[in-house]
Amino acid sequence: MPRPVMVMLIMITFFVISFLTNIIGPLIPEILEDFQLSLTLASLLPFAFFIAYGVFSIPSGILIEAHGEKKVMIAAFGTAALGAVLLGLFPTYLMAVGSLFLIGAGMAMLQVAINPLLRVSGGPKHFAFFSVMGQLFFGAASFISPLVYSYLVTSMENPETRDSGIAAFFLTFVPAQLPWISLYWVFALTALVMVVLLSVSPFPSVGRASDEQVGPLALHVSLLKDRSVQLFFLGIFAYVGAEQGIANWISQFLSIYHGLDHQTIGARTVSSFWLFMTLGALLGMALLKVLDSRTVLKLFTVATMIALGIAVFGAADVSRWAFISIGFFISVMWSIIFSLALNSMSDHHGSFSGILVTGIIGGAIMPVIVGGLGDWFGLRVGLLSMLLPLGYILSIGFWAEPLITNQRLRSHGD
Repeated sequence: MPRPVMVMLIMITFFVISFLTNIIGPLIPEILEDFQLSLTLASLLPFAFFIAYGVFSIPSGILIEAHGEKKVMIAAFGTAALGAVLLGLFPTYLMAVGSLFLIGAGMAMLQVAINPLLRVSGGPKHFAFFSVMGQLFFGAASFISPLVYSYLVTSMENPETRDSGIAAFFLTFVPAQLPWISLYWVFALTALVMVVLLSVSPFPSVGRASDEQVGPLALHVSLLKDRSVQLFFLGIFAYVGAEQGIANWISQFLSIYHGLDHQTIGARTVSSFWLFMTLGALLGMALLKVLDSRTVLKLFTVATMIALGIAVFGAADVSRWAFISIGFFISVMWSIIFSLALNSMSDHHGSFSGILVTGIIGGAIMPVIVGGLGDWFGLRVGLLSMLLPLGYILSIGFWAEPLITNQRLRSHGD
């Protein structure tokens, strides 16, 4: 039986994770210009953020077993707030790298906590559905954060608005030449609000069966030897890598190849990318009620690959809309891959989840590859390299054999 209060709390957490995570792409042109960086050095910012998943995911699972979801989630938001405050106080490139690592650590702790929690709270047969719902909240927050960035920066740089209202407030402690730093004070406040919300919320105890619990290190080592675990780990690695490898470079690509302003048109394009992820999640939720999740994954992945080719080679307006459509088509990938993975194993879901979340380090590796190729061969070639992880995601739709399939309108016997 689904627990609606817990599911709603998880959805709010998805929203805040996304609000803090997916602003890196719109900020890259600002950071490139303000700190005089190469594409490769700029790509170390998402690298620092997502490599934290590789460091903290499995330890986070062990902490959850020892102290419970509530305490770990509070600690996670506290860690993210600390990272945001440090960058606000010391706005340098090296501090940005360290700050994003701390924020990434907090997000890793949250991801490990909420995914098995959602499977338990919503029920295994509904896990794919609720997970795609989480992507809806995720996309909504990612749509909002670039707009907040654009509003703050343009307000603080505009002589007509900088001396009053929120712009004047931030300029009292944010360097005038680095107005985007104000966004990290917003992040700090948001994370602290979540600490308070979790602290005062009645957090029901969700009992886990033995297969939902995180096991010792020896169990993780054993699972890592399992071919199915390895293949689904690579699936998460490929998805997050492709998502971040594309999203983080949209604004810079449009600036380089089409001369579009990154503070306005670039930021709005990235915002629309995440908005269309929300719309895609809505369609995905409907399709998962009538189609097998593997079929949905194949259809959306092929569409993503076609859209990427159009985005890279199309004219300015065509390119913008093709990038936006990628957000629509990738919307179901994380949810379906994660649910196929957990529903392909009969036990050890907690430990398996920790390993899967570690795969988020793909978001550290792929943007660096895109940036490195961009320095050597141009950003067009760098973005085309994302066809490789997308091809792997497509293959999952053919070889995955879950023990439990997603519940559909005509699958009452599943």
